[in-house]
Amino acid sequence: MAGHSKFANIKHRKGAQDKKRSALFSKLSREITVAAKMGTPDPDMNPRLRLAVNTARGQSMPKDNIQRAIDKATGGDAEDYEEIRFEGFGPGGVSLIVETLTDNRNRTVTDVRTIFSKNGGNMGESGSVTHGFEQLGLITYPASVGSSEKVLEAALESGAEDLQSDDENHEIWTQADDLHAVVGELEKTLGEPAGAKLAWRPNVEVTLNEKDAQTLLNLIDTLDDNDDVQTVWGNYDVPDEIMEKLS
Repeated sequence: MAGHSKFANIKHRKGAQDKKRSALFSKLSREITVAAKMGTPDPDMNPRLRLAVNTARGQSMPKDNIQRAIDKATGGDAEDYEEIRFEGFGPGGVSLIVETLTDNRNRTVTDVRTIFSKNGGNMGESGSVTHGFEQLGLITYPASVGSSEKVLEAALESGAEDLQSDDENHEIWTQADDLHAVVGELEKTLGEPAGAKLAWRPNVEVTLNEKDAQTLLNLIDTLDDNDDVQTVWGNYDVPDEIMEKLS
């Protein structure tokens, strides 16, 4: 239960993502509202809402914004959002999973299909990609929370299954059903995580050359810019030297 991985989703280009903070807050708010509407508006009694709130806090989302998103779910004026998962392929044979929350299925289907086709990708049928991934719980802490040895010890005691650490983050992996319980245990020793969610971890990664990496990152950026897209997961690995050129 140790080691380092270059597992990547939309974590690239941190500077560009910082500029999208308002859009990020909007997507976090949507997830909080949906979670609160599906269950009780009390995070302590609603595991999905608690994870959504924890992730929002990890992204420095103001408390007032979080509360407004919860209140929206109980005020009767919240839109009816539908969760839709898309599967597709990018350059170099990369597999992508796109998770969305939408109040207009037809719009979102059209938008996602168009983004794939205009950015070197192709939409796939349901099940064409997910077989190459495993859905797990992912809990993220900044490297500043402690050494990999300290985090490994806490992860083992919490019931987690895997730890991947690098210079910026600690990624702790659990079985999907154990995510809420493991977060609760980790908070006792490491505090609130920067993020906690269900994630798609690839079984095999595809290493990309510079040309394919540039096309893929453009595709992911365009997907991420869409208001309905919540998260993009992929099985790609971009070597550090190429990522530095493209950043």
